Amino acid sequence: MPILLVFLFIIVPLAELYVILKVGDLIGIGWTLLILVADSVLGSMLLRSQGRVVWRRFNEAVQAGRVPHSEIIDGVLIIFGGAFLLTPGFLTDIAGLLFLLPPTRAGIRRFARRAIERRAAVRVAGAAVRQGRAGSDDGAAYDVEGTATEVDVETRRLQR
Repeated sequence: MPILLVFLFIIVPLAELYVILKVGDLIGIGWTLLILVADSVLGSMLLRSQGRVVWRRFNEAVQAGRVPHSEIIDGVLIIFGGAFLLTPGFLTDIAGLLFLLPPTRAGIRRFARRAIERRAAVRVAGAAVRQGRAGSDDGAAYDVEGTATEVDVETRRLQR
């Protein structure tokens, strides 16, 4: 995790500054600034349109009674893509476009979903291993007794 933070807060800004300076030397500072402003504006427009599409798909999935897994991941990717596009720099703009454009976002979504599923499988397997030791002498085994009743929502009375 510390390496990721060093990468995000030190290496990426230095790389962005280097690329901006090189592009500025190549085409001039005025054109460089114009391109940076234009891609931020166009990126915000793309963010808005893709956000609406994903929000509509999310609502359709919920209304259909489906869990909106892909739509949630798409929403997170769009938020990150928008943040990257609004951050000044050419490298983050490229990353932002990859997160916002539907074909590349689909590939990133598949990768993210597999990573999430792997982590969830490890956590569930870890929990099963811990529960498998429940009969040991470490005091981890215990029973919980309880009762449950149903309440009719309309009449607010107990059902028997």
